[in-house]
Amino acid sequence: MTDIHHEELNDDDFDTILSTDIDFTGTLSFEKPFLIRGTLVGEIDAGGGFLMVDKQGVVEARISAPRVIIRGAVKGDISAAERVEVTGTGKLQGNIITPEINMEIGCTFNGLCTMPEKSLQS
Repeated sequence: MTDIHHEELNDDDFDTILSTDIDFTGTLSFEKPFLIRGTLVGEIDAGGGFLMVDKQGVVEARISAPRVIIRGAVKGDISAAERVEVTGTGKLQGNIITPEINMEIGCTFNGLCTMPEKSLQS
């Protein structure tokens, strides 16, 4: 698997996009890649897809997803089975539980990070 932050992701890589003019409040569940450019307040439960919060995106939610990529602003705890990436434009205020994390120079992170060991059987 390659690092997401080195891949060029475009709109075609996402099953659903929450655009900049959308303000969503509630619980969001999905199974395929999801991109947030708008505002979301609530909970996010990604069963199988990864979540990306784009530069314009603002999220205040508890997040559970295999992979989370943050380019915008997130306030809330994250549980990611695979990895969390916070790019240079990303801002995260909350705790993280994930076996792998990547934080680029320029990002901000305020919280605690717990990194459980990856299973040796995978």
